Parts: sequence; structure tokens; C-alpha cells
Amino acid sequence: MSSEAEWWKRGIVYQVYPRSFQDTDGDGVGDLRGIRQRLDHVVSLGVDAIWISPIFPSPMKDFGYDIADYCGIEPLFGTMADFDALLAAAKERGLKLVLDLVPNHTSDQHPWFLESRSSRDNPKRDWYIWRDPAPDGGPPTNWLSEFGGSGWEYDEATGQYYYHAFLASQPDLNWRNPEVREAIYDSMRFWLDKGVDGFRVDVMWHLVKDDQFRDNPPNPNPPAGGNPANRLLTTYSADRPEVHEVVREMRAVMDAYPERVLIGEIWLPSERLVAYYGEDLKGAHLPFNFQLITSAWDARQIRDLVEEYERALPKGGWPNWVLGNHDRSRIASRVGPRQARVAAMLLLTLRGTPTLYYGDELGMMDVPIPPDRVQDPFEKNVPGLGLGRDPCRTPMQWDDSPNAGFAAEGVEPWLPLAEDWKTNNVAAQSRDPGSVLSLYRDLIALRREEPALSLGDYQDVTALGTLLVYSRTHAGRTILVVLNLGAERHEVALPDGGGDVLLSTGGHARGSACLAPCPWVRRKGCSSP
Repeated sequence: MSSEAEWWKRGIVYQVYPRSFQDTDGDGVGDLRGIRQRLDHVVSLGVDAIWISPIFPSPMKDFGYDIADYCGIEPLFGTMADFDALLAAAKERGLKLVLDLVPNHTSDQHPWFLESRSSRDNPKRDWYIWRDPAPDGGPPTNWLSEFGGSGWEYDEATGQYYYHAFLASQPDLNWRNPEVREAIYDSMRFWLDKGVDGFRVDVMWHLVKDDQFRDNPPNPNPPAGGNPANRLLTTYSADRPEVHEVVREMRAVMDAYPERVLIGEIWLPSERLVAYYGEDLKGAHLPFNFQLITSAWDARQIRDLVEEYERALPKGGWPNWVLGNHDRSRIASRVGPRQARVAAMLLLTLRGTPTLYYGDELGMMDVPIPPDRVQDPFEKNVPGLGLGRDPCRTPMQWDDSPNAGFAAEGVEPWLPLAEDWKTNNVAAQSRDPGSVLSLYRDLIALRREEPALSLGDYQDVTALGTLLVYSRTHAGRTILVVLNLGAERHEVALPDGGGDVLLSTGGHARGSACLAPCPWVRRKGCSSP
């Protein structure tokens, strides 16, 4: 692999949802020792970094995204010694470790908020967003919670409302307060001093709110169904111009440490997303690009969004792509098992840093959750709309032993397993050269060997019907990628006999024939399909 670029440019990130990776203490919930126990699987994939969803002390009202201490470890996951051992084990294996930072809000049990709500004149009152009631006694603005209902919660003791973009138990911090900023930056330094390699910053675009507290306007084109919060645009409650100053300050914290990465969770259209790279590229290294999650599985649409994104990137801005995460339906459920293979080829051959979600390398699908097993507060607050995130968070399927090897026999996992776990698991797929797991391993190995795939330029060739064709070029070497996003067989004419097939989803050993419908990766031997 070429070393001419930062690790986060040439590398691949693998997301671990800690509750669902490996349980070692018999409580049915994954933990830090479990992640350490399974690091060899991560290494066998060939990825470069693991990103771990929140592991900090938390009441777990939103499963760790409600933090009560930014510089500790939640006992459910283990101890600080367990974290230190995990970090050391990752480093020994050449893996980077990225933590999930949640700076927009805390738990309502965080000492900061307990002080803030204790009285109007408490020194930490202004660490959160407090407002007097509207003239009618109701909420100060019409801002909505992403998890249903008003974004304002009334506090009887002090006679004011506090703002929460998510659960009422997740009050938003006031990022206009310099003391808040420094407190979060100090917590970042705590983990950076330990040796972590970066942060994925939760809901980065939410950090700063309108200082005039204006009502959000109605959405002129609200999506049918889905989250009721979408009936309003978040014009004044998110993506405010001042947020870029905050991101620049976060980046300055990171830049004091060598080879660290700042990743921002930002669900915005590409033309607004790219602003988070910052002026002179002094913002987030990788503002997460979720367009493949939200796009229809259509060759023309995907081609257009790739082109639009590439055009929108600032000069020198490095792209990135995401197919799945802990908040959205799994890729195999969205496009089907066969096309999940094509999706793997797409993710790992587009220009930019890919992020893989645990279990997608097995083709894991969403698991139906019985009503009495629902855990997600989103589903509980807004039931019946299919917004629950539990189906994509189910336990990793390791082998055919009890509980798929995730937990010991007799232990009930925190979420139910998929019905296919006895045959669809890491052990079984490792023995099958035609499995999804083998495809991922071969793809990643090829990407590491071919700088054209990891660092090369992207050039659109065509999108014709269900075919998506593009090339990647580096140091005079070009690789052509041909993807069939449909169910019908297509013949592709390649001038001059084409080139050698490097990898195919149709029996994907090197040099094998490509059986449609499937994607191909070809050596240079043609300039058009």
C-alpha cells in the first residue's frame, strides 16, 4: 500500500456497535473485552481503523448517546483498564482506534446539567439552553425533537424550558458559551493523550442554534411518512453559520496531535455538507457523506450523486462514503442479498475513505423485533412508523454455537438474533470462498494492493440502464469498474479484448469469469464499455 497519503485517506474505517459485538461477562450486552477478543476478525478484513460507538458513563436512555461523564468508561462495558488494554491490543495489530464524541448534548444526569437546573443563578446555568416560556406559557419556539414532540422541556423548579434536539433526557449544551467549548476540548485532549486516533463527532451540524430563537419554517416538501419532525425545516435549530467556528476549533485541538482524524456526522445535502471541510480545509477531515444510504438503488441516480459530490468538494477535500450505520436499515435489507455484493464493490472502489458497519461483511439483514423486545427510544416515542433502529443493531453472528458465539449459552442477548445465524456467521463464511465475507476480504486486499483504488482519481464513464461504469487512475494505471445494479444479465463490449478480471462477485477468485448480474473490476485495456 502506498504511504503517500494520511492513513485516513488510504484506509478503511470499521464501525463497532459495542453493545452488539461480543459479550464476555454474561449480561447479554457486548463490552470492551469482547471487542478486544474479536480484533483478529477486524484484522482479517484488512481494515485500518475501528470506530467504537459511545462507551462513556451513561444512564443508557439512548444507549450511550446520553453521556454523564466524558472522561470515563461505562461499567456496562468494563473499566478504564479494559479500555487501555483494548487500545494497546489494537495498536499491536496495526489498527487505529476512533471514539464517538457526543458534544451536542449530555445526559440529564451529567453533573453539569444537575448544576445547571438547580437554580437560575447557578454558574453553569448558561452551559445549557434555557428560555422563558412563550407569552401563552408554552414552549419558547416551535423547534421539534428528532425523537418526537417538542424540543423544549419545562422545568417546574426554575420556571423555564430547556432545549433538547433528541430525548428530554438529552439536554443540548450551549456552544455559544466559551466555557462549554473548553470543557469539551479538554475531554478530547484526555483521550488524545491516551493515544486514540480520532473522533467521530455526533450530529456536528446541530451544535450551534439561532441566537434570536426564531421559529423554524414549515417544510414545503415534507417526505411522505417518516419522522414527524420533518414537517419543519431546521433552519434555526441546526447548521447555523457559527458552527464552522466551532468545527475549526475542534480541528485545532486535533492538529496538536500527529496523524489524528476528525470525522463529522452531518446529514445534509452535498452542497451544504462540504462546508464542513472548513475554510482552507481546517474543518473536519471527513464530513460523513451518507448519500449512498439515502439514494435509490439506481445506476443513473448514483452516478449523478457521485458526480455532484465530486464537483462540490473543495479543492484538496478528501471524499468519503458510507453504506450503513447504527441508525439506518442494513444495506442487504435495502437492496437485497445479491445486490449487497454489488454494494460492497461500489463502496470499496469509489474515490474516498469507506466506512463499513459491523455485520455488513456477512450480508446481515435487519432483524424483526417483537414488540416486547423493543429497546430503541425512537421507536417507543414514535411507534408504528418503522423508525426504530433496533433491527440494524442486533448481535454479531460469529459461529454456530449458542447465541451465535456472541454470548454464552443460557444468556439472553439484549436484542434477538437473526434466524439465519446458524448458517450465516463468520466461521461458516470464512470456509466458503464464494461468501460475502470472502468477497469483502478479497476486495479490501485488492484495494490495498492497488493505489488506483485507494488513492486514484475518479472518472465517470457511463450509466446505462442498470449499469454503472467508472474508472480509477493512479500513476498511469487505470482500473475499470463495471457494476450491474439490476437483475438482468448484460453483455459489456470492451475494445481490444479488454483486460484481466481482477475481481468479480460471480465466483470472485482472481482470474475467474464474471457472471452477470455482477460488478467487474478490470485492468486497463479499454476506455469505454
